Amino acid sequence: MRKLRWCPLAITALLASLVAVPPPAASAAETAPAPILDPIPEDPAPAGFGLVLEKVAQLPKSEPSAPPTDDRLKRWNRINHVGELPDRSGRLFVPDLNGKLYLLDKKTRTPRAYLDVGATFAPDFFSAAGLGQGFGFVAFHPEFAKNGTFYTTHVERGDALETEKPDLPAQPNTGYHGVLTEWTADDPSAGTFAGTHREVLRFGFSGRIHNLQQIDFNPNARPGDADYGMLYIAVGDGGNGNVGANGGDPQNLAMPQGKILRIDPSGTNGVNGEYGVPADNPFVGQNGRLAEIYAYGMRDPHRFSWDTRGSERLFLAHIGEHEIESIHQIEPGDNLGWSEREGAFTFREEDRCHLYPLPEDDLRYGYNYPLAAYDHDPPPDWNCRSDVGKAISGGYVYRGKLNALRGKYLFGDIVNGRLFYTEESDMRRDPTGQDRAQIHELSAYTTAGEPVTMRDLAGDDRVDLRIGSDAKGELYLLSKANGTIWKIVDTRRFAECRTAPARVGHATDAGDWAPVTPSKWRFEHGEVVLAEAGEARPGPRRPFEYAVLTKGPEFASAQIDAEVRLDTPVAESNRDVIVVFGYRDDTHFYYAHLSSDNTIYPHNGIFLVNGADRVRIDRQWNANRSKGAPPAITDANWHDVRVRHCAGTGEIAVYADGADRPVFTALDTALGSGRVGFGSFDNIGRLRDLTVRGTPAR
Repeated sequence: MRKLRWCPLAITALLASLVAVPPPAASAAETAPAPILDPIPEDPAPAGFGLVLEKVAQLPKSEPSAPPTDDRLKRWNRINHVGELPDRSGRLFVPDLNGKLYLLDKKTRTPRAYLDVGATFAPDFFSAAGLGQGFGFVAFHPEFAKNGTFYTTHVERGDALETEKPDLPAQPNTGYHGVLTEWTADDPSAGTFAGTHREVLRFGFSGRIHNLQQIDFNPNARPGDADYGMLYIAVGDGGNGNVGANGGDPQNLAMPQGKILRIDPSGTNGVNGEYGVPADNPFVGQNGRLAEIYAYGMRDPHRFSWDTRGSERLFLAHIGEHEIESIHQIEPGDNLGWSEREGAFTFREEDRCHLYPLPEDDLRYGYNYPLAAYDHDPPPDWNCRSDVGKAISGGYVYRGKLNALRGKYLFGDIVNGRLFYTEESDMRRDPTGQDRAQIHELSAYTTAGEPVTMRDLAGDDRVDLRIGSDAKGELYLLSKANGTIWKIVDTRRFAECRTAPARVGHATDAGDWAPVTPSKWRFEHGEVVLAEAGEARPGPRRPFEYAVLTKGPEFASAQIDAEVRLDTPVAESNRDVIVVFGYRDDTHFYYAHLSSDNTIYPHNGIFLVNGADRVRIDRQWNANRSKGAPPAITDANWHDVRVRHCAGTGEIAVYADGADRPVFTALDTALGSGRVGFGSFDNIGRLRDLTVRGTPAR
């Protein structure tokens, strides 16, 4: 760079210009919004209860159309849905992506192959690459019992790419065809298919992912309704949705990819004469826009369902790319925003990890933002920050016989198998995208009452979870990992165990307690007071100062009820008190840590001290984001606290201020019994109105 030479006159002129002229505007880089590191800070909260699951059937083992190179396709089978035939026979149907459609007998639930879609379309049938490739879905016409008609989707490669032509605009460099087929059974009541089939629609996709997803009929529509017999088709973006200007194919209303389509399969005014276009579709008669489109702006519209006995709203579970797994209500003409938006955030193709704030004028676009959403984990090789889940598995608003579930939209995470719900009544459309319904995480149990996870039931860390429903609105869970179906047959409160007959109360005398340092404690006015902060002691890291209740027996399963207060000034951010349970000795016990700070590992959770450094065991700690459940105590008021510990199952639940859902939950069987206590790390506080109920330890 050439050196600048300054003279006094030039310096004087420069100083004058600085006084007279405003400073230059900030550069675009300086004013550009920063990426959002945690788009959805609110993690799913514990539901406080779980689903009792009963095994229904294990479907036969199957293989893709060719040996797969992707380990995620090496499953027991690739079942991806369960539903009930609309013929009052009580038979369930289950499609397998590897090619076969199974029916399950009403009484025995024994699976029997009804139709081999893969064999029918071999050798072009393709299920050897891409998580959604193969025999994707099946939908039975509402009048199947009379007309024997149903519809399937499948993927083709091979000669079909040369001999067949997509009916609607195909993506450039088409490598896969998605095909919608109509089948007509000669005898709808038969156990195996015999009849005819015809091709309804053919799509062209450039990529092996996000092909045809679900197809279905609106179960709320009745004969004579405009929606009766109309078929909804969820079409993915072919893995090509974030390529190209102005949002790519999902924003292009001349393309079918990244949309939900709605057709009349019995009509003839479609582009190929094999289907019809409903006259009330939102883009009918508009130049340059496909009349088949019902809603658009989607990456992977994975599963949709209607609320059948309540709001009758149509809900869609949408799988995001960077971070957002979302649930939307779909109405005609809706635009979910992909790939200009991911959830209620700005998407930028050049940034593989992060999302960005919405622009100030966002309302003018009218995007359909999520009713509820959670963060997902980018793939490990992206080197991105991780979060709660992986990919959403859409479900249903429950309207069955179980009171605890009624009115809740149940869904899950495909990969890790976590189970969630949100209240249908809390899921409201918000044009700003800020008013999202709270998501709650459900536990799971065997019919014997044993706590399990879907990973336990599937026998694999990758569950490949799907959710289905029968005609009565009862729900089923499926796993490709072991090809098994479970029915939700009941619900069970978390940490629901016998906490009787022993009871201890009125324990506020000094003789009722054994403190670590007696001089730091006072017992007065019906209160147990830690009046002086404790100090760290040799040995494993654990609370510095606590007192153990010596009155009454040691407890196995127990419920601890008390009021606690933090006396340390609120100005300190990491204030805490603890409730001890399962106490054996000074280096073997559990404690519930009630803190004002939830951003560091040792605070605000459930911990085990077991002869070594305390270990956090609550399910609410998100290690990837160094964050736990919302702070339990943030003021200097008295707070009701309840701790339930079920020794047999290892379930632990901590409640605050009379809430019916716990703040923390944990599952641990290291310590089956022990005494109760109260204390802190290095703060001061007090306890009153303590009552312990439980089963005495043997």
